[in-house]
Amino acid sequence: MTNRTENILPLNERNAWKALAVHYEQVRRLHLRTLFADDPQRGERMTAEAVGLYLDYSKNLITDETLKLLLQLAKECGLRQRIDAMFCGEKINITENRAVLHVALRAPREASVIVDGVNVVPLVHAVLDKMADFSDRVRSGEWKGHTGKRIRNVVNIGIGGSDLGPVMAYEALKYYSERAMTFRFVSNIDSTDFTEAVHDLDPTETLFIVSSKTFTTLETMTNAHTAREWLLAAFGGDTQSIAKHFVAVSTNAAEVAKFGIDTAQMFEFWDWVGGRYSMTSAIGLSTMLAIGQVNFRIMLRGFHQMDEHFRTAPFESNLPVLMGLLTVWYTDFFGTQAVAVLPYEQYLKRFPAYLQQLTMESNGKQTTLNGSRVSYNTSPIYWGEPGTNGQHSFYQLLHQGTSLIPCDFIAFIETLNPLGRHHDILLSNVFAQSEALAFGKTIEQVKAEGTPDWLIPHRIFEGNRPSNTILAQRLTPEVLGKLVALYEHSVFTQGAIWRINPFDQWGVELGKVLAQRIIPELESKVEPALGHDSSTNQLIRRYRNSKGISA
Repeated sequence: MTNRTENILPLNERNAWKALAVHYEQVRRLHLRTLFADDPQRGERMTAEAVGLYLDYSKNLITDETLKLLLQLAKECGLRQRIDAMFCGEKINITENRAVLHVALRAPREASVIVDGVNVVPLVHAVLDKMADFSDRVRSGEWKGHTGKRIRNVVNIGIGGSDLGPVMAYEALKYYSERAMTFRFVSNIDSTDFTEAVHDLDPTETLFIVSSKTFTTLETMTNAHTAREWLLAAFGGDTQSIAKHFVAVSTNAAEVAKFGIDTAQMFEFWDWVGGRYSMTSAIGLSTMLAIGQVNFRIMLRGFHQMDEHFRTAPFESNLPVLMGLLTVWYTDFFGTQAVAVLPYEQYLKRFPAYLQQLTMESNGKQTTLNGSRVSYNTSPIYWGEPGTNGQHSFYQLLHQGTSLIPCDFIAFIETLNPLGRHHDILLSNVFAQSEALAFGKTIEQVKAEGTPDWLIPHRIFEGNRPSNTILAQRLTPEVLGKLVALYEHSVFTQGAIWRINPFDQWGVELGKVLAQRIIPELESKVEPALGHDSSTNQLIRRYRNSKGISA
């Protein structure tokens, strides 16, 4: 058991951290070629498998001693206690005094998760049941629009977690979606986003989902009011039409009613659910409409299975813990600044974008839980594209660039769309890329190919580029849930080691506050008194002058 003194000890003063720093100097020049040659079973040994996901982490720049020290670091940092605190509903989001219970969103009905003396699981399932009832009515055609036509188009209006989760899930599970319906997603305040989303839709057959906890989010509500005007224009200004073509995901009943939405069609969620962790809450209503309540609940089951694995499995075989510790190893000892997420599955094309918010909004912090500034690196940059597209764009940098970028390859044994040799070729590229990154191509190999001397330096691959490979049988709603939860808990693991709070996002606030100040300065009919820096003042004046607002 880690004692209180150890818990408040600065990270880089912990015994395991110091030991890792020494160990890094001993292993940083080791090559994966040597590690595999010295241990022929390494590729079989350095793997972990749970809840249908297989993780091969053997192509990482680690030894058994590295793993031992990383696991010791997790123990010294109180990771087990932090996990227990989250699952028990403790208010571990200390800057907002909130519990962190996205895991309760996928808990089974019989579970009990207490927040402020209340078991929240029945509340969660009450909302799920309400979502399911509404989803069934829309999908069956029982729910009619204002003119009596069935709903064929669904437009989700949100931003951040209210958009990235739903759009990623829709794309990921498109195979399982109702193809007779059209789904669109609007998030950007740029008017093009809304215009293109609705340009070919019939208002009489269109349902808008407005997702905003407070129903005051600037971008979301601006787009929602534009949608309202677009709809009313089609119905001759009849405001009664709103009740049949708008639903809300919110907690602010007063604002929802003011907008004209029937509060009976307001789907609730709670302040212990962060936006980027909310895709299994009512924020997932568009997902349920697309894939149906049965598939949605199967997805929740996948989330829950990974939650339980994270909560109970020993750290040495715990998939999220292993991935989180490896990220700490590269970020803080090798000084890497990025992680590439490379899904070899076209349906997961938005998965890297989803992970960008999950990882960087969570752990892009420089202040520890006790308010001091960190003296080590925290979240790397997460990015990526589906393979094999990325191979023909940025993989050059992964193989021969000057940056060391760990990679996560994600692949599936079975394709959802069998077509000739396509899947064998796809999977051959997954395995080949991780092999090429790890082992490269030596000068001797290049010479043996008869390469001219002047060309040899250009064709050498140093290798020793680390990667994980995550394999599952096929992409199902359940597997998607497991994958998302895997990364959620990896992020949690990293935050626990770094002693930061992954569940607030104060860093996004300042720009929003300043934008509220600048909007009236851009729109004012008279020359405003500007009090910004000289650059911002000049940009505002140039914009106003170009619009002809003022001289």
